[in-house]
Amino acid sequence: MNAVEIEEAVSQLVSQPFDPDEFPFAFLEAYGNKETTVKRLRKGNSNKSKMEGGVLQRNNIHIATCEPGAVADTLRQLQEARETAKNKAKFVLATDGEELQAENLNSGETLACAYPDFHQHFTFFFELAGISTVKEIRESSFDIKATGRLNKLYMELLRANPDWATPERKQDMNHFMARLIFCFFAEDTSIFAGDNLFTGTVEQMSAPDASNMHEIIGELFRAMDVKTEEREAQGIRTWARKFPYVNGELFSGATDCPRFTKIARSYLLHVGRLDWQQINPDIFGSMIQAVADEDERGSLGMHYTSVPNILKVLNPLFLDELREQLEEAGDNPRKLLNLRKRIARIRVFDPACGSGNFLVIAYKQLREIEHEINLRRGEPDRPTEIPLTNFRGIEIKGFSAEIARLALIIAEYQCDVLYLGQQLALAEFLPLDAENWITCGNALRLNWLTVCPPTGTGVELGGDDLFSALQQQANIDFENEGGETFICGNPPYLGSTWQSKEQKSDLKEIFAKYTKSWKSLDYVAGWFMKAAEYGTHTNASAAFVSTNSICQGQQVPILWPLIFKKEYEISFAHTSFKWANLASYNAGVTVVIVGISSQPNKVRRLFSLDEQNETIEKKAENINAYLTPSENVIVQKISKPMSEVYEMRFGNKPVDGGNLLLSKDDLSSLNFNNIQQKKFIRRIYGSAEFIRGLSRYVLWIKDDHLEEASMIPPISKRIEAVKEMRLASRDKSANKMAERAHQMREMNISEVWTIVVPRTSSERRRFLPTGLIGNYATVTSETFALFDAPLWNLALIASKLHLVWIATVCGKLKTDYRYSNTLGWNTFPVPQLTTKNKEDLTRCAEDILLARERHFPATIAELYDPEKMPEDLRHAHERNDEVLERIYIGRRFKNDTERLEKLFELYTEMTAKKSDRS
Repeated sequence: MNAVEIEEAVSQLVSQPFDPDEFPFAFLEAYGNKETTVKRLRKGNSNKSKMEGGVLQRNNIHIATCEPGAVADTLRQLQEARETAKNKAKFVLATDGEELQAENLNSGETLACAYPDFHQHFTFFFELAGISTVKEIRESSFDIKATGRLNKLYMELLRANPDWATPERKQDMNHFMARLIFCFFAEDTSIFAGDNLFTGTVEQMSAPDASNMHEIIGELFRAMDVKTEEREAQGIRTWARKFPYVNGELFSGATDCPRFTKIARSYLLHVGRLDWQQINPDIFGSMIQAVADEDERGSLGMHYTSVPNILKVLNPLFLDELREQLEEAGDNPRKLLNLRKRIARIRVFDPACGSGNFLVIAYKQLREIEHEINLRRGEPDRPTEIPLTNFRGIEIKGFSAEIARLALIIAEYQCDVLYLGQQLALAEFLPLDAENWITCGNALRLNWLTVCPPTGTGVELGGDDLFSALQQQANIDFENEGGETFICGNPPYLGSTWQSKEQKSDLKEIFAKYTKSWKSLDYVAGWFMKAAEYGTHTNASAAFVSTNSICQGQQVPILWPLIFKKEYEISFAHTSFKWANLASYNAGVTVVIVGISSQPNKVRRLFSLDEQNETIEKKAENINAYLTPSENVIVQKISKPMSEVYEMRFGNKPVDGGNLLLSKDDLSSLNFNNIQQKKFIRRIYGSAEFIRGLSRYVLWIKDDHLEEASMIPPISKRIEAVKEMRLASRDKSANKMAERAHQMREMNISEVWTIVVPRTSSERRRFLPTGLIGNYATVTSETFALFDAPLWNLALIASKLHLVWIATVCGKLKTDYRYSNTLGWNTFPVPQLTTKNKEDLTRCAEDILLARERHFPATIAELYDPEKMPEDLRHAHERNDEVLERIYIGRRFKNDTERLEKLFELYTEMTAKKSDRS
C-alpha cells in the first residue's frame, strides 16, 4: 500500500464504531497486511500474544485493546511482555476506543492521542507498511491526506469530463487543479478575508446536485482576475466580489471549469475542510505531481526528495559559503549589508525542476540567512529583498511547472509569516506578480541563456548585440542585476538502454558535434554538458544528482574530457549513496552528486560514506572524473598488465552454433565409455555455470584425436554442423575457422588449474566471484582466465580493493559489474610484492577456497548472497583484505574513497614511469 491508501484506510477505521475484538485486525489491514495473513492471526496460528485482547505479529507489532481508562497500564504490560521482545516487535499499541497510545521500540518515540484523532498520526506506523520513516515525511501527514483527497476529486472530474482528459485539454485540467489548491490555501491562511470563504461560498451557492458547480467556481476565478474597482463594470456577481484581486496570471485566461457530479462536489468540499495552513511546499509539490501524472499515480504519495538529500547539493554548491561569510561578518553592519546584497542577487536555476523542491528549499534557506542578517542589523521587520523570480526552472510537464511556481509562492508567504508576521505577510502578498518564471519545455532543447540570462555578470558575452538579444528572449528580467548563478537539480537519469528515440535525439543534438560515442551516455549527461556550455557565457557553478555510471567505465572518457575542455572542473562531489524514495522495498537508485565550476575554490570538497554509513568530508587539491582526490587521469585499456601480475586472457569462444557445447542430457545421449569421455569431453564454465553451479560440457578434440573422433557418428555430425555454420557466417574469421570445425576458436586449458573470473556478476555481492577449476575443465569467453597462475593472483582479484577499482574503471552492464581484462586487470595498480607478501596472499587465497569447501555443495551464488554469507568465508575475505591493504598503506583503508585515492596515486606513478621508459 502507498501512503495515501494507508491514510484513507486509517481514516475509515476510526470513523467506524470501535470494536475491541476487530480493531487489531482492521489496523493491520489498514497498513497493508494481506487477507491471508490477517486470517492466520485471527485463527491464532501465528498470534503469539498472551495478553487478553492481544494480537502479536512477529517482527512487527504487539497490539492490545482494553477496558476504558486502562490504556497506559496496558501499554506498559505490552512493553514488558516477554513475547514482545522474543518476537522482535517494533511497535506496541494499546487502545480502549477513546484513547490510543503506542511506542516505537527501536527509536523510543511515543504516540498518545484521542482515538478519533488517530488518523492525524497515521504516519507513526509507516514502517509496518515498508515505508521508511524519513523525518520530513513523518511530519507531513497533511500533505499525504490532501494528495489523496485531491486525487479522488481529479479522477472523478476526469470520469465525468472525458474531453478534459484529452491531450488538448489536459493542461486546462491541470491549471484548474492549481487554481483550486491556491484557493484552499488562501482561505485557511487569511489571504482570503473571512473563514472558509472559498469552500463556504461554493457550498452555499452551488446546487446540491452540482448542476451549476462549474458556473459558481468559474465566476469566482473570473473575479480574482479583475481589479476590485472594475468588477461592477465587468458584471462580476455580487457574491463573488468579496474575493481579493489575485492577478499573477493564476486566474487569467479561460475560466471555464469541468462539470461536477454530486460525488465530485462532495470531494471538493471534503478537500476544502482540511487545514491548508499545514501545507509543506518542500514535499507537497512532489506528491501532488503524481495526481496529474498517469504513469506515477500508482505510487501516489510515495514521491519525495528529502530535504537532507537536497542540501547535499545546495550546501556545498553555495549555502555553506554564505553561512561562513555570515559567521565571519559577526555583527559588523557593513559586512552584513554586503552579504545581504549578495544574497539578493543570487539566481538559482533548476533546469529539471519537477515540482520545485530544489528551488523551494534554496529559497527558504536564503530567507533564513537573510533574516539572521536583519536581526543582527537591528532590522527584524525589513521586507525581503530576495525576489522569487531569481529562482528559475525548466520542467517538461506542464502541471509540474505550475505546481513549482505555486510552491514557491506558498513558500514566500510562509516565510513572510515566519519572519515578518501575519499582518505584514498579508500586506505584501497580493496581488501576485504576473511573471511566469518557471518555463515549461524540454531543457535539453531550450537555450538556457534565454531562461536564465547572464546579465550584469561582467563576463564577455560576445558583444552588445548578443547581450540585447538574450534580454529580449528572456521571459522576464532579473530584479537585482549582477548576481551569481547556481544551477542545480535532479535530472532524469536513464541509461542508454532505456532511452526513447526522442531522448536519444536530445543527446545527439548536444553531443554529436563533440563526439561519435554519445550513444553510450546516460541521459543525465546532457544536463552536465548544457551547464558547461552555459558557462562559456557566465561563471555559473552547477551541481546535479546523477547516476554514478557517468563517473565509471566507458562514460568517463566520453563525457568528462568534453566538460574539462569547457574549462570546467569538479569543485565538489558526493560519492555513491542511495537516493531512496519513501518505500523501503524500493532501495532507490545509486547516485552521486557532482558539482562543476569554471572558477572552483583551491580546495575541493569530497564527501563519502565510511564503513558505518556516516558521511565524511575530505579536502583535496583536485577531484578527478572518477570522483577520487587525484589528478585528472582517464584510465585507458592496455594489452598487458602494468603491474607484475600474471596475464589474464579471454576464455575460449565456441563459434559453434551450439554444436560443440553439450548439456548433461546431450552428454548422456552420446553413450561414451569412460575412455572416450576422458579423451573427448571437458567440463566448461561460463559466468552462469561458475556462479550458479550449472553443468555444461564441450567436445574437446585435439588435432591428433580428430581421426578417431570423426569415426564416432554423433561427433562427426556435430563437427559437420559447426563447419556449415561457420561457412555460412558473414564473419570472415568464422569462415576461416571452418577448416578446424572440431575445435572452438581458442583451445586454452591449464596444466594444473585455472583462476576463473566471470565477465558479469551482481553488484549485490561484496566480493568478485573468482575461483579455481582443475585441468579437467576449461572456460568459455563469458569468463576471463589466468592459466596456471600462482594463487596470490586470486587473492588480488577477490579483494575489496580490486572490486572498487573494477566498479570504477570498468563500470557496469545495467546494474551488474562488467569485468574487463584490458581495462580492469591490466590497469590494476599493484605495488612491488615481496616473496613474503606473495606467501601471505597465497595463504589468504587458500583460506578462502577452504572455507568454500566446508560448505560444499553450496554454489558461489549461495555462498556470496550478502544476507546468507557464511561467517568463516566472510572472515577469510576480511583477512585477505587486511593483509593486502597493509601491503598498500600499512593499515586498513577507512573507506572506498581512500582506496581509490591510493590506487589512482599508484596508477599515475606507474603510467608516468611507463611513459618515461617509452
